[in-house]
Amino acid sequence: MVNHMKEKKYDLLCVGAAIVDCIIKGFQNQRISKTGFAAQSTMLSMGGESINQAVVAGRLGLRVGLLCGVGRDGGGEFLRSALEQQGVDTSLLVAHAGATPVTVMFVDEKGNRNSITNTAHHYSFRPEEHLELLEQAGALSLGSLFRAPFVEPERLLPMVKRAKELGMTVYADTKLPNGKVLGLADMAGVLPYVDYIFPNEDEAAYYSGKSDPAEMAEVFFSYGVGHVIVKLGERGCYYKSADVALSLPGRKVEAIDATGAGDNFAAAFITAKTEGEDDLTALRFATACAALSTTKIGATAGVLDRESVERFLAAER
Repeated sequence: MVNHMKEKKYDLLCVGAAIVDCIIKGFQNQRISKTGFAAQSTMLSMGGESINQAVVAGRLGLRVGLLCGVGRDGGGEFLRSALEQQGVDTSLLVAHAGATPVTVMFVDEKGNRNSITNTAHHYSFRPEEHLELLEQAGALSLGSLFRAPFVEPERLLPMVKRAKELGMTVYADTKLPNGKVLGLADMAGVLPYVDYIFPNEDEAAYYSGKSDPAEMAEVFFSYGVGHVIVKLGERGCYYKSADVALSLPGRKVEAIDATGAGDNFAAAFITAKTEGEDDLTALRFATACAALSTTKIGATAGVLDRESVERFLAAER
């Protein structure tokens, strides 16, 4: 298990956007009244890569701090309550005058998703204004590059620089842009401070302009990232460091919902590394957690605790 550093309050500080997801399943695009439509079900859920990682990493045994911005509104109250129910420390949530972002997601009978998002979180929350909090943690996870609040490299640079000054390991997920369009060249000053980056296959293809995972990883690596891990869904992942390049297969499960699988992967990898495991062991643990996460509906429903992962791994042997 984790060998906690006594001088640090948190093993991991997750930083990013906190979002309320309004999930509409079975939306019927036919009016049932002059102004009304029908759907099979609707629900509210926590959203955002940093939130998903914080929940899962906490369940796996890390002491996690969550630095996100929330509005002083009903959405912010919902997120605080939902996070506290999951055992996540909410003391670092930053209340601001802006609105808590809400994403409306339409899910059809095949699991395909379309969404409507707002820009409430683009400029209300400034992570770089809270650099003193880095001193409380052993590692930093950015979720995610190229999406708010990480759409201005000049504002992100002070955070990653300070993290490295403090000896922190810096992890970063990525997302495709949905507002301000950025590329790897725009993040050229930031990327050398990132120890591990976790693009999925679509993101890696978009940012690298390549179609082969090895070539995708090479492009990211050329920007100075310490280690590149391209997540390949059910096919596993491709890993590249200065000395090693390898493909690791995925786990075979009866998948029903891949939402948040990449966040589970990142949380599990970071957990294993924090526990002192080597990269290959951490990758194996990460692929197991990612696969397990797809067996339930929802981003954080599959990995319930460390014991559930150990049982899953034991069943494979």
